[in-house]
Amino acid sequence: MTPKKTSPSTSPLIGAEQIALLERLSNAVAVSGAEHEVRKIVMAEIKDLADDIKVDALGNVLATKHARQEPALRVMLAAHMDEVGFMLVDGEDGLYEFATVGGIDVRQLPGKTVLVGKDHLPGVIGAKPIHHTTADERRNAISLDSLRIDVGNENGKKVHPGDRATFATRFQQLGPSLVGKALDDRLGVVTLIELLRHAPAHIELLAAFTVQEEVGLRGARVAGYALDPQLAFALDSTPAGDLPSWDGAESPRYNTRLDGGPAIYVADQGTLSDPRLIQHLLQTAETFGIPCQIRQPGGGGTDAGAIHKQRAGIPVVSVSVPGRYAHTAALVARLDDWQHTLALMVHALERLTPAILEQER
Repeated sequence: MTPKKTSPSTSPLIGAEQIALLERLSNAVAVSGAEHEVRKIVMAEIKDLADDIKVDALGNVLATKHARQEPALRVMLAAHMDEVGFMLVDGEDGLYEFATVGGIDVRQLPGKTVLVGKDHLPGVIGAKPIHHTTADERRNAISLDSLRIDVGNENGKKVHPGDRATFATRFQQLGPSLVGKALDDRLGVVTLIELLRHAPAHIELLAAFTVQEEVGLRGARVAGYALDPQLAFALDSTPAGDLPSWDGAESPRYNTRLDGGPAIYVADQGTLSDPRLIQHLLQTAETFGIPCQIRQPGGGGTDAGAIHKQRAGIPVVSVSVPGRYAHTAALVARLDDWQHTLALMVHALERLTPAILEQER
């Protein structure tokens, strides 16, 4: 039976409480391998929402909300806690060489302010001023080894090689837009918390707040194995390719855009999404009048790339909030796209039954 078409307003709404949580999470520092600040916030938020919560050996938070009726599907939902950033390598007098952690475009780093180490010491990424560069240097792209993180002489004594650093951007809401660092994937983290809060009774909901996604989907690999779900959804953010082109060239890869709703993945660099789950999402969106878009096959990837290869194989699909300027000091996303992503996932979970896995793949 086809459900009666319903307004997406019947799903939980993103309000001041959820935006305030997103702000706390965005401002927290959780460069891959050092996700403790975000993990602490997540643990506090879900302590009364799940029946079982544990932190595994890598630092993933694995939470289970048991089904209250049968038959129950074991459904994994994953969102990564980590963010791209930097690691101090070597230095003196407060000037540190550094490596990037995750995919970062070095060209946009000079002059950015950063937070360094566990005490969030202020610093700036420095480069030669134009007055000191040669004509050859100005013609070539800036190199990572020519940059330094400058924390000053005194603070230089308080940080050490191996310490993480991240952009010092503070979250803000600008009209319909949300602006902050690490909204990839703090948007997914808050969405997953809300899905735990509103889990349907017939689903055994297995929530994985994963680590080290930005450096190879490492947390998702062990989380997928440990939770052993029957199917899975990865909740993430994907780059929007909707900026104007001044040279007349079209964006060759990313066709997602702001204000288009959640982006449903068909394929990416690491995953061919399960067609049954794609159709389930599209039918749910049509039934409830939720705008959505198909993310083009192509590059990039999410935790789905590791989850689907665990054990005997796990059907999986990714759903992302589109955002501009991914993996830079500030990502821009739309509140409505986030709301529609939550609505799509709430209704998709409500409509899931074991019969979905009996269909031909």
